[in-house]
Amino acid sequence: MIKEKILSAINRQINAELYSAYLYLSMNAYLNSINLSGFANWMRVQALEEMTHADKFYQYIIERGGRVILELIDSPPADWASALEVFEHVYEHEQKVTKLINSLMDIAIEEKDHATISFLRWFVDEQVEEESSADGILQKLKLIGDSGSGLFMIDSELGQRVFTPTAPA
Repeated sequence: MIKEKILSAINRQINAELYSAYLYLSMNAYLNSINLSGFANWMRVQALEEMTHADKFYQYIIERGGRVILELIDSPPADWASALEVFEHVYEHEQKVTKLINSLMDIAIEEKDHATISFLRWFVDEQVEEESSADGILQKLKLIGDSGSGLFMIDSELGQRVFTPTAPA
């Protein structure tokens, strides 16, 4: 049986993961509206990943005999000034998610919940990848500045991203 403190924290994390999906879908809509379909594709794939993350937490609670409690998901922003501003927001958001995952790990360690510690390791590693990916795109956008051809090249590159579901935790 999952401890109440862990259960409550993971239920909050489910909400955070679903908010992330909402945020990336909102960014997808914005990027489509300014005809950056490759950037929009990247965000759609990211949203699908976040929904998968929420599902992993959801299933974990059930496996541990807990009850999932879904709460209201906040509305994300809808407008940004540019693709650069979008990715500044993405990078900042992923850093926030990393802090949330680390906080979950801290609770699991404090509670001596070895199963949850083991489960969370995947998310700790995933956040390293998430931050690195967002920062890589952000740095490219900063490098190209106002170059339309540079933006087109990055848009084309991001259009190649495909959603690949991860194996169950």
